[in-house]
This record gives sequence, structure tokens and C-alpha cells, in this order.
Amino acid sequence: MRSDSSPGRRPTSGIPGESGSSRTQDRETDWLPSASRSALQARADLHARLRRFFLDAGVLEVETPILSRSAVTDPALASLSTGVSIAGFGSERPLYLQTSPEFHMKRLLAAGSGPIYQICKVFRDEERGRRHHPEFSLLEWYRPGWDYRRLMEEVAALVRAALDRPRMPVEHIRYRDLFREGLGLDPWRADIGELRAAARVAGIADADGLDLDRDGWLDLLLSHSLEPRLGRDGMSFLQDYPPSQAALARVRPDEPPVAERFELYIQGIELANGFGELIDADEQRARFLADLATRRAQGRPEPPLDARFLAALEAGMPECAGVALGLDRLLMIATGAEHIDAVLSFPIERA
Repeated sequence: MRSDSSPGRRPTSGIPGESGSSRTQDRETDWLPSASRSALQARADLHARLRRFFLDAGVLEVETPILSRSAVTDPALASLSTGVSIAGFGSERPLYLQTSPEFHMKRLLAAGSGPIYQICKVFRDEERGRRHHPEFSLLEWYRPGWDYRRLMEEVAALVRAALDRPRMPVEHIRYRDLFREGLGLDPWRADIGELRAAARVAGIADADGLDLDRDGWLDLLLSHSLEPRLGRDGMSFLQDYPPSQAALARVRPDEPPVAERFELYIQGIELANGFGELIDADEQRARFLADLATRRAQGRPEPPLDARFLAALEAGMPECAGVALGLDRLLMIATGAEHIDAVLSFPIERA
């Protein structure tokens, strides 16, 4: 899930020990959870509903490792690493905390698992804010034989069940149409100068001083000017992204080409990110190497490629669609919470 640039802000009401406490009071109360008893119950109820949904749908629950020798190459994500002391393993070799269970789950798909889902913890460095926490809960699932359009239908059904809103409306918006209608820009053709000018008109702070590539400007405009209007009356699926933002999605050779990717928004909050999955090992390797080149140019760490995941693609992963959905954000919507800390038992500052 994409990070935003909003500064971190601790809640000041409804959170034990957070409203005008002195330092002494903070020391006396910071052992307390930040989530209320009702929020803890809401999380338990949400998990039960999700498991019931997938049980009825015949989707197998799986569990995969949190630690891996490899890490995601996406330049927008920062992995956390650690190590273990195991004889023969090599203590000098770092292990990475997963930013998503995607690669391991796709290895299961390639091994013939059939449709699978997982509820798990994932970790991303450099992310803290009203809707962000470096450790968060993710629901991820994969549907062999499905395309991303069919998966969007299931995502909508799951969200309706999870929120107990069976008549919640759904709209579908193409990425290109959103930019054209909202900003008068064609995101496939606008150059950096036009994108910078649009950011200036939109009142984005320091637009003249930012040094971003095209995708950086598009993401900035999306998050600051367009996302807040999405999902105001229900669910908004934003779909068919530029090929440069395909990540692990397949690219469909339309005119112009589009990535079979979608994101779900409710109340302006990005909740899920899904793909018609790329299954071509050579193309995936090329994308990984391009990511590493970008990281190198940015002076960011270059994690090792996941050779086992690439081997699974080479062995033959089935055509499928997959999606990751942020459970803490879904719980925020369900409970009306304004800050992610209100649905976490102990945020990192109290862990």
C-alpha cells in the first residue's frame, strides 16, 4: 500500500494517557493499550467474518514465513531487516521482514495450492502517520483462473460482508478518466512540466521545489487532489493504471497499454491494491532489475532478488488475480476511528 506524506499525529481523545498528560503521568499510563475494549472486539469480529467468508467461498487459509532471505525491490517500499544465530546459516546474512506475503503465496500457487488467503502481519519502514504504522495487518488472497475484474466483484462482496453493509454501492473509475476529469490531464501523455503546473494550481506545497519523475508527480497529484473524492458514497475501484505503475501486474496491450491493476477507496482512504498477476518470469526479472537500478540511482539499499519466487514463475504459476487489503484501515472505517492507533492494541511507541 502506498504511503502518504501526511505527518504523524497522535490522537488526543479516547486513547488512554494521551490527553494533556504530564511526563510523570505518561510514564504511569503508557503501558495501557491505545485501543478500547470495543475496538479489540471489533477486530475479533472482523477476523471471524473474513474467515467465514472464505470458508463459504472454498478458499484455503494458509500461513507463510514473515522472515525471508530476499526482499521487495519496489523503490517506494523500505524493508526492515534482522538476523538470526543458527549454526550453518550464516549470521552475516540479513533476513528481511515481509512487506507482503505475496512471493511466498505465489510459490504455493505454483505448487498447486488452488485459491488461498492469509491474514498476517507485514512490516514497512519509513511509514508512520494517521493511517500508517510500520507493523500492520494485511489480508491477501489469490484466485487462480480469475481475472482482475472478477476479483473486484469478490472484493466488493467481502467488504460488504466485513462491514455488514449489504447494499453498499460500487463505482468503477479508470485511472486515465480520473485525471482527465479531475485535473484536465492525460496521465499517459502529460510531461513533467504540465504535472508540476497542475500541482501548483492544486496548491500542493513546495511544488516548484520538488524533483520527481513522472510517476512521482502522478502519485502526488493522485494522493493530494484526487483520492479525497473517491469512495465518498460507497466503494470506488480505481483501475487500469499506467504500465509504469504495473508493479507485479500484467500489462494489457490496449491503445494505449494499461496495467491490469486496481485500488479500492472508501471515504478517500486507499484500502486495497489488486492485480491481474504477471506470470512471465523473464518480464518479472526485468522489472526487478529495473527497480534495483532505480534504487541504485537514488542511493537506496539494493536487496537480493527472490530467486525462489522467480523459479516458481519459471515452473509455471497459473493465470490468476490477487489482492492485498489493509485490515487496520478497514477496521478504522468500521469503527469510525480517525487515527490508526485507535484500532491497535499497542502502537510502536508503546510496544
